[in-house]
Amino acid sequence: MKLMKYENNPIIKPNKANQWENLAVCNPGAWYEAGKFYLLYRAAGDDEDHYIYIGLAESDDGFHFKRSSNTPVLSPTPNSFDGGCVEDPRIVKFGDTYYVTYAYRPYPPGQYWLFEPDEVRSYDVGEDAPLCLKKNIANTGLALSKDLKTYQKCGRITKTNLDDRDVILFPEKVGGKYVKLHRPKEWVGEAYGCDYPSIWISFSDDLMEWHDSQLLAKGECPWEKKIGGSTPPLKTHKGWLTLYHGVDDEGIYRVGAMLLDTHDPTRIIARASDYIMEPEHDYETEGFYEGCVFPTGNVIVGDTLYVYYGGADKYCCVATCSVSELLDFLLQ
Repeated sequence: MKLMKYENNPIIKPNKANQWENLAVCNPGAWYEAGKFYLLYRAAGDDEDHYIYIGLAESDDGFHFKRSSNTPVLSPTPNSFDGGCVEDPRIVKFGDTYYVTYAYRPYPPGQYWLFEPDEVRSYDVGEDAPLCLKKNIANTGLALSKDLKTYQKCGRITKTNLDDRDVILFPEKVGGKYVKLHRPKEWVGEAYGCDYPSIWISFSDDLMEWHDSQLLAKGECPWEKKIGGSTPPLKTHKGWLTLYHGVDDEGIYRVGAMLLDTHDPTRIIARASDYIMEPEHDYETEGFYEGCVFPTGNVIVGDTLYVYYGGADKYCCVATCSVSELLDFLLQ
């Protein structure tokens, strides 16, 4: 089974009129409520430092989006933990408040597509500076909002000095605990039970201190050498529908799916051995990361799953499928 890509992708392209988003827009977090779709998308301009921002777009049908503002809704805070970039948002909601996890760096990454894979610009900040500054390490923060337009930043929700991204909250507590998926890049080797970065699951009473971390899933097939969470798990009558990304030896990003137990999300009920989406079109193969489909948002409306993803680190795109068909496919 494969996701069906929208024939008029990309749904959001770089906007030459706004300097902060004239180069790339990608990796959108998604929300659906009261008949309206919302996307928080990663955006960057053509500046050499490559500062990264988050913009907001809205739609009535999930395909045709209009930007809500000519300015970012979330920006790096100068001289702070996220002074270089805010990116790859994932959205959940508790009560009347949106909880947005986002990746950040203390300094802008530079034009990373000109560097070696997994490398970004580093800065000479002195030998005695904290490791996160010396290596410009990526981590994950939490921001709260009532309207997806104004935010209260809460700071880091992962361990220090780890490159810990793809941090995704479950949209409700399980067993009275908050639950998150995350991908600590350094947790590899015999002591961790995986040879490459993988998906871990952790629990918390307050969203700030996390415990009981355990390995949830690691790469098993040739198309998924390293893996990470993609979109917030969605609760279905069969379990938590969970999408993830896999990266092969050639650096190609594809999308996989698995089903987690409703009451014990550390237990995988089903996991497809084949991917459900791969890069095919020019908007997925020609950009700043060539050969990449990277979902960060998904919503269910009726029996339709809308998956919002970044194409080649340059565009925002969408693909859909029947929820019931995807569940059947997984459980087979």
